[in-house]
Amino acid sequence: MKRLSLIAMALVVSGLVACNQASAGGSFNQQARLDNLEKDFKQVKEEFEIIKYALDKRGISLEQARAEMEADNKVWDIPDEDSPVFGNTKNPKLTIVEFTEFQCPYCSRIAPAMQELNKKYPNEIKFIYKHFPLSFHSNAKAAAAASIAAQKQGKFWEFRYALAPHSRELGDSIYLAVAKEVGLNIEQFKKDMVLDSAMSARIDKDFQLGVKVGVQGTPNFYINGKRQDRFSPDLVEKMLKETK
Repeated sequence: MKRLSLIAMALVVSGLVACNQASAGGSFNQQARLDNLEKDFKQVKEEFEIIKYALDKRGISLEQARAEMEADNKVWDIPDEDSPVFGNTKNPKLTIVEFTEFQCPYCSRIAPAMQELNKKYPNEIKFIYKHFPLSFHSNAKAAAAASIAAQKQGKFWEFRYALAPHSRELGDSIYLAVAKEVGLNIEQFKKDMVLDSAMSARIDKDFQLGVKVGVQGTPNFYINGKRQDRFSPDLVEKMLKETK
């Protein structure tokens, strides 16, 4: 309602100014301007009522909608820290941070597209992977630990994309099979993939960062620090063209 009050005030102020100017002449033009302003005000009021109706249907207030808008427009400084990083790490045109996990079917489906972007734009884009295992995916955290074990041998990205198709069948036997597939030292991998307190803390650190920056599910993408609700390779292509 504050916005409506401001508009109404603007209308009154404009009317007073117009009246003062009309007293000095040009009343016809001033009346036309007033008529147009009143028409615009009616349209804004109608649109506001439609927006308010839509928000009520969603069960949220104007204040909540404003908070959502501010969160969507916020640019976050997301640190690399010890996360896997691929591509241009010095002066990328785009930095894409992916909060994701291995048991999520949607994450599995987007993985090939991410791999294609890795291959296509290693000189233009910096890719950062953040672990965000959802609590109702019982195997997601262990899979994250296995990927960190692969990272310790310098083959996180190979392991990540080889494991992606197995989101429905995660387990130690799958992790070991994928580790062999990408050429890891298996004995070292077995030691490093243990989900102990230190490993759990490493994964939780990513998760808490995700919560802080507004991750609400997986996968969630941030491009140059801004959350993208409708992430797609086409969006990336478009943003790359706009940077040229």
